[in-house]
Amino acid sequence: MAANDSPKTLQEAIRFYSDLDVCQTALVEARWPDGVTCPTCGSANVGYLANQRRWQCKAKPYHTKRQFSAKVGTIFEDSPIKLDKWFVAIWLIGSAKNGISSYELSRAIGITQKSAWFMLHRIRLAMQTKSFSKPFGGEVEVDETFIGAKARNMHYDRKVRALQGARGAFAGKVAVMGLLQRHGKDGHSQVRTEVVPNVRRQNLQYQMNKHVKMDGNTTVYSDKLMSYLPVTPKGWRPSDLYVHKVIDHSEAYVNGQIHTNGLENFWSLLKRMIKGTYVSIEPFHLFRYLDEEAFRFNSRKMTDGNRFNEVKARVAGKRLTYKELTGGDRDEPIEAY
Repeated sequence: MAANDSPKTLQEAIRFYSDLDVCQTALVEARWPDGVTCPTCGSANVGYLANQRRWQCKAKPYHTKRQFSAKVGTIFEDSPIKLDKWFVAIWLIGSAKNGISSYELSRAIGITQKSAWFMLHRIRLAMQTKSFSKPFGGEVEVDETFIGAKARNMHYDRKVRALQGARGAFAGKVAVMGLLQRHGKDGHSQVRTEVVPNVRRQNLQYQMNKHVKMDGNTTVYSDKLMSYLPVTPKGWRPSDLYVHKVIDHSEAYVNGQIHTNGLENFWSLLKRMIKGTYVSIEPFHLFRYLDEEAFRFNSRKMTDGNRFNEVKARVAGKRLTYKELTGGDRDEPIEAY
């Protein structure tokens, strides 16, 4: 395989990235396409220390942390795991339709399960879109779902802690809202997800205002949930914001173009991933798994190699420490349905 060729299969990727110099070159090209710059001061006046695989900033006045590696300021920072294993892990999670468990990854690349779990969460951070600069326009589907174990399957003590007196079919579950733009990037539908406190109108409308283009030309499709009815300023009409079309699932699931089947498909993939691969996840980390599935869904038309390159290009500026990952008060894990 030529040095300037990109691997197209997992086998080719393992061979290609077995050389750490090749790994570093690939990371440098993805992170600094216009040349290496100091991550502390931004200066391009740097020199390479070949024996250490590091650079040293020569800008004056001198500052601390003059020496730096390609890992600094990325998801790889302070990781003793070498890039050849990192790249294989990125390839595996990016191409696995239902995700990959930390136990499976630990066996595949020869690290501990704890390290694999930490590694996967850092890769999910790279998959995350930092910010959405443009709201969805055209045709947009909105829908909600609930993630969590069924109360009837819980042990009594666990049920008491999880429900805390709440009742109903969705008690103890986490609400998630999704928005899908039909015919989005390159003509393919794109999805965004948000964990919401509940499905009350104020919460769902806040997400609608943030992610839907309010130009009067956008058509929003939803089910009959009253929370999706647009809140219009005084003197405005709902159609001044967007055209709202509703499908009543008690009567039909499709009425011409009026349906939410695109999002229903995404929810199916998400829940299959959780139930089949991860089994039990914590609400504290739920948004990370949403980012993972949303990334794979939005890049589903890419090849495995292009999807790998997309993640590799996102690793900078997304450092995650173990303390940040595990800190804070956490609820009970979310178990399979």
